[in-house]
Amino acid sequence: MSKTKQRCGYVAFIGRPNVGKSTLLNRLVGQKLCITSRKPQTTRHRVLGIKTTKDTQFIFVDTPGMHIDNKHAMNRYMNQAAKTAVHDVDVIVFVIDGTGWTEGDDLVVERISHTEAKIVIAVNKIDKLDKKEALLPLLQKLSELKNISEIIPLSATKGHHVDTLEKTLESMLPEAEFFYDEEQVTDRSMRFIAAELIREKLIRRLGKELPYALTVEIEEYSVEKGMLQVGAVIWVERDGQKSIVIGKNGSMLKEIGRQSRLDLEKMLGQKVFVRLWVKVKEGWSDDARALRSLGYTDDF
Repeated sequence: MSKTKQRCGYVAFIGRPNVGKSTLLNRLVGQKLCITSRKPQTTRHRVLGIKTTKDTQFIFVDTPGMHIDNKHAMNRYMNQAAKTAVHDVDVIVFVIDGTGWTEGDDLVVERISHTEAKIVIAVNKIDKLDKKEALLPLLQKLSELKNISEIIPLSATKGHHVDTLEKTLESMLPEAEFFYDEEQVTDRSMRFIAAELIREKLIRRLGKELPYALTVEIEEYSVEKGMLQVGAVIWVERDGQKSIVIGKNGSMLKEIGRQSRLDLEKMLGQKVFVRLWVKVKEGWSDDARALRSLGYTDDF
């Protein structure tokens, strides 16, 4: 009796900001690897999520949202990280928001038009549509695009039809030996994931603009007497932003630390102690050298 051949390959999630790429990756992998929020540009780095079944290993690539604004160093960094993810993958999942097409989606179509990878369109957020008939004009528009293998309406948040997407992707991956150990779920370190979880709490708690002016750097990550010690610096660009992050009598910073601790304890299954500091580095998000010093160098 012949052995079933294994399939293994890379699947990149591409789309404009805030269409649900990270939520979809988390759903497919079955655990939280990528941070999420309702604010655009939450994702800044490429992150691999690895899912291994009996005969298939999916290597999912989460990417920052492709966006038109390319004025600042951070915007250029995220766009470049997204563009390079298109190369050398087996399948591209073009994620769009089922509630409407925008100019940003046109940009993504242009960026992926020359790829040799197979393309699947995931029409996300269908759970937000009152009537499914409202999706028909969009599906008609999508059917006219060139080189599209499949169009799959789904809801990453609710999990609707995500299994259909997984089965479709499995059939598209090449026959190959697994690239990673079967137990491995990401290429990122826990230091990186801890920093991202803290940044997620900041994004969700703070106002509209401030999240884009902050980043998180892990300075301590060690285990002492069975407890994980995490020390992190929250970098902002101005003194006024520092005051907002700290909050009255330190209330905001304490709450961010509490929420981050709970997430890390749930993920790791051990006690965690989180220390947070807030520091100012003027103009860091538009300074290529500052970006490199804060870890924005590893995506391309």
